[in-house]
Amino acid sequence: MKLKDFLSPFYVWKRAFDKPYTTQKPLEERPGAPRYRGFHQNDMEKCIGCGSCETICQNAAIDMMPVEGIETTFKDSGLRPRIDYGRCCWCALCVDICTTGSLKMSNEYIWIDTDPEVFRFIPGAIEKPWDNFEEGYAQHENYTLLNLDRIDMKMMTAEESKQSFLEMVKGYSKAEAMKEAQRCVECGLCVASCPAHMDIPQYISAIRDDNLDEALRLLYATNPMPATCGRICTHLCESACSIGVKGEPLAIRWLKRYIVDQIEDSKFKSILQDEFKPNGKKVAIIGSGPGGLSAAYYLITSGYAVDIYEASERAGGMIRYGVPEYRMPYDQLDQDVNYIKELGVEIKLNNRIGKDTQFKELYENYDAVFFSTGLVDPYKLAIEGEDLPGVFSGLQILDDVTKGLKPKIGMKTAIIGGGNVAMDASRTALRLGADATIIYRRREEDMPADEEEIHEAHQENVKFITQAIPIKIEKTENGKLKFFWNNSEMVQKEGASRPSPIAIEGDIDFVEVDSVISAIGQGADYSFLSEEYESQIKFKKGKVIINDHGQTTNPKIFAGGDIANPKADAISAIADGHNAALGIDKFLNKQ
Repeated sequence: MKLKDFLSPFYVWKRAFDKPYTTQKPLEERPGAPRYRGFHQNDMEKCIGCGSCETICQNAAIDMMPVEGIETTFKDSGLRPRIDYGRCCWCALCVDICTTGSLKMSNEYIWIDTDPEVFRFIPGAIEKPWDNFEEGYAQHENYTLLNLDRIDMKMMTAEESKQSFLEMVKGYSKAEAMKEAQRCVECGLCVASCPAHMDIPQYISAIRDDNLDEALRLLYATNPMPATCGRICTHLCESACSIGVKGEPLAIRWLKRYIVDQIEDSKFKSILQDEFKPNGKKVAIIGSGPGGLSAAYYLITSGYAVDIYEASERAGGMIRYGVPEYRMPYDQLDQDVNYIKELGVEIKLNNRIGKDTQFKELYENYDAVFFSTGLVDPYKLAIEGEDLPGVFSGLQILDDVTKGLKPKIGMKTAIIGGGNVAMDASRTALRLGADATIIYRRREEDMPADEEEIHEAHQENVKFITQAIPIKIEKTENGKLKFFWNNSEMVQKEGASRPSPIAIEGDIDFVEVDSVISAIGQGADYSFLSEEYESQIKFKKGKVIINDHGQTTNPKIFAGGDIANPKADAISAIADGHNAALGIDKFLNKQ
């Protein structure tokens, strides 16, 4: 043993006279570091209740709970995270994954209480001393666990596209689809916002796993027209996508299309295994649009014999005769239609109810009747000159082109309206070689057309004139048409949801064109019902009144789609058809 080994302990005594290192008041004098992971904070208004924090927590320390005063909305589940500090390990993955950035961790780490239950709490729901702390842990503005950038979809350029009616969108490759699918956090907000309540997170998960057979089965569980919806769906689901709060929403519609594009038509039956036993009852459907086809699919797979009566020469309804082929290739629509026919649904084409077959025959010969005939009666402009030669409806133009006819619209046309029909008619006019100008009575931001349709119309050089109230149409000596409008200003009236166009006195303008295309909306035509049955059905503002099961006031008659649904889009009609099929099944089985 060395001498220093004896002396070393005595050196410690000199420390007795040094200033102590102990913090005398640790609860007051030792704050957490600026980026310390302490107790949680949550901005309740910013949070949308997506549940990503609950999913990522490896300790099951987070539960999504309802909170008084927080209501479920289109983009909000109405739930908020509750933290269990008996399980939490303060890893902060919940903060890193938060799609809105609402969840943070203060740098407060001291919380003393004798009741263990208080340590399971919903940040932001109960006021805490650290609620307004600026310091603590939050997402770094330049770093995120989320992939916020959408995989670009290959498309024709605007110049290429307007030269023909070939499909603009080219679709995802396998690598692109799988990469895009990896962005999904499976929050499920998309399911609630989809009118058909498709199981979107699960079919996207199947894409990630490269299990397209399972993905197809998931599609058909709620939507028997995936090839169609993968192209023209209004994709409300993407508007609710939680990734879209800070980045670009998931390309849900294109992923749905990818599934169907990869599977040959001939394999559908073996994959879906739609086997059913006939139950001896039969249902008549009027209209082969998305509502009628959807109802037919779910009825026949429930054992019913189904006949569809269609007035046109081909099935598809307004999807075929009201949507241009550059957006909805008809061979893809046929893929959806043909599978439903393959199951045994008979579609009686060129059979107009009320003319070729009377509604009474259907009512007496079938156990139930469903009609989804769409909005096929164009509204009038109600101005002088609209009956002049050269004035067409938007639906007439689209219908003629689908049938292979070339409407005589000349080299310059004005399209009146701001909805999807107006956009489709204007872009169709470009493809027919005409200059197209859209004239709309409100502002561009007020247009009911899909945002992407407006954007693409601009890209293709459709001209836009807004805040223009139609006045009259005159025929010129050289055979042209003069379309006159009154320029307006937007005025917010008390109690109104949006500003109204008010004509500016004396501020009149006009454009000289070869043709005018009216596309200000459509109404329904119920003449096929005959007075006897129309009187048994209630209507409100031109729409059929139905109950939660699609049933009209005549219990044997069901309805759906645009004639009953204010949303007036394909996916809502598909949802209505599915719902009506369930309603018919309950009605005929006396449930």
